[in-house]
Amino acid sequence: MDSALAPSLRLQAQACLALGSPFHGQLLELAAEDLDAGGPTAGLLTPWNGQDLRGLMAAAVPLRLLGALHDLVLSGDDPALADAYPKPGKDFDAGSAWREARRAMAQNPARLAAFMDHEPQTNEVRRSAALLGGFLIVAKETGLPLRCFEIAASAGLNLSWDRYRYDLSSSAWGPESPVLLPSDWSGALPPLDAQVRVVHRQACDRRPVDLKDPVQRRRLVAYVWPDQFDRLERIRAAIDVALANGIEVEAADAVDWTARSAAPTRGAATVIYHSVFWQYMPAESQTALRQAIENLGALATHDAPLAWLRMEPPPENMAIMEVRLTMWPGGQERVLAVVHAHGASARWTG
Repeated sequence: MDSALAPSLRLQAQACLALGSPFHGQLLELAAEDLDAGGPTAGLLTPWNGQDLRGLMAAAVPLRLLGALHDLVLSGDDPALADAYPKPGKDFDAGSAWREARRAMAQNPARLAAFMDHEPQTNEVRRSAALLGGFLIVAKETGLPLRCFEIAASAGLNLSWDRYRYDLSSSAWGPESPVLLPSDWSGALPPLDAQVRVVHRQACDRRPVDLKDPVQRRRLVAYVWPDQFDRLERIRAAIDVALANGIEVEAADAVDWTARSAAPTRGAATVIYHSVFWQYMPAESQTALRQAIENLGALATHDAPLAWLRMEPPPENMAIMEVRLTMWPGGQERVLAVVHAHGASARWTG
């Protein structure tokens, strides 16, 4: 078995632990041991044999494995595995869960492999808390209603960012909502008094999640870590909001879609935004998308401004997440905040 596979599981285990999922951290350590021993984990990961560590992490192979097991739990088709997984008010035993997972992998390899064949589709709704300050700045500085265009939107849950309630440590923003997004906020606050009116929403993804399909809906939830009950509650509430408001995401290439859909329009501020997407694009696609956005920026005027808002790691330090905002006319770029990868905290610098 290729030597990079077990290190990829252990590296993701460390990330899960750091991001508050001890269950998945421990499960991946046990999966790495099973892989080294030639257990059923080795068979499931065979399609990625020969890839280097960077390629395995870019393809999110460890997360595919975790998602496949959680999907089986959520389906109800393996009661013994489901019983061993974390539940509110009950201490979990990762060793017991792994024994059931290993048994399930041996019994259902084709089903799990089919799930893992599709790249992960995540839609962390609390990333809206990281992006919120950027939207408020655009609304405040332009005084215009917003046209919102999300790239790589997955199921489009962050298209409804203005329909959520935000708890920013000592302050709050947003309407009463079934979706509450708490964020440990430090530094100054963004302009919470900005008048926000979203007049248009549109989104694309290469392979969007159709929330009307219960299998795709379950797949989306499966990528939320099972011992993070607050995140599970939030994503389910956000799915309900999206369905109630008819949110849809177009299947399209990011570069082509942006160029043809997101041109600035008089009487509104156009906001192109994305989160934790840029790093997964090939370098040539990054260049093409940046050029497409800058071309649209060149068309912007004071009564038809354009903003590019993104939550991504800076190229010089992939270990942190920043929120950046560029606005046209002018093309000035600002670093607004350093944020948690799931939106759990923000250090505002803007």
